[in-house]
Amino acid sequence: MTMTLSDDKAVHTARKSKDGRAWTADRIVVHALLIFFVLLAIGPILLVIMNSFKTTPAIFGGPFDLPTTKTFGIDGYLRVFTRGNFLLNYQNSLIVTVVTIVLTIVTATLAAYGLVEYKVRLAPILAGLFIVGIMLPIRLGTVPILEIMISWNLIDTLTALILVYTAMSIPIAVTLMVAYFRTVPTELKEAARIDGAGEFRTFLIALPVVKPGLAAVATLTMLPVWNDLWFPLVLAPSKSNQTVTLGVQQFVGQFLSDYPALLAALTLGAVPLILLYVIFSRQFIKGLSQGVGK
Repeated sequence: MTMTLSDDKAVHTARKSKDGRAWTADRIVVHALLIFFVLLAIGPILLVIMNSFKTTPAIFGGPFDLPTTKTFGIDGYLRVFTRGNFLLNYQNSLIVTVVTIVLTIVTATLAAYGLVEYKVRLAPILAGLFIVGIMLPIRLGTVPILEIMISWNLIDTLTALILVYTAMSIPIAVTLMVAYFRTVPTELKEAARIDGAGEFRTFLIALPVVKPGLAAVATLTMLPVWNDLWFPLVLAPSKSNQTVTLGVQQFVGQFLSDYPALLAALTLGAVPLILLYVIFSRQFIKGLSQGVGK
């Protein structure tokens, strides 16, 4: 009996050790693949940033080399700021992005709360229309949008961009916030109403529960608005209303042979968005995953 128990224990220990080695090997493979894809994603970005601080001969002589005391140069950035209009471009992009995020969050949360709380016959139809709005690309309506903005005297203004981007962002924002508001405890809202809170006050009480959804909506709104080139080119093409993306595109067309300035312009257009995403990536992933799971 003693030998049998010892043998069983030895076999169990061997299996556990083997499983542990297998789990470690799987983990190594997974992490290796993740590191590979991370390098594949950020490699070109780092290459552009690195070469933007080098002279033209150094870029062609060693594109993968780090800048040295002999090859380092900021002439590209100086030409970007002296010949370009990037400070105003950043200001315009910031105004359009921030105002669009605020309008999208306010309208989407109110609409989602109404769809969840008010059990009317049209609620499923309205929710379905928002889903259809996600599937239909807004660029298909460029001509009608342009006609509307001309009739409203909003052509070549930041207001036109804000209205279009808000309309573009609302469908997915409402769909995501509906999933969050459905998870708000009914007891919390009933207790607020029993204490005499009005409907808007009840909405404000439920709002902190859906904070992850607000973060996800803000990030989902920010990325396409900051990166968009089509509507700034169509609705706000003048130099006084150009966004960063449009400013970079036009600068690239003018300085196509000036590689330090070209790479500097691309860096200035991409780095702010990368930094914002890195700062808010945790809230974005958390909010989006919880919203999908719910």
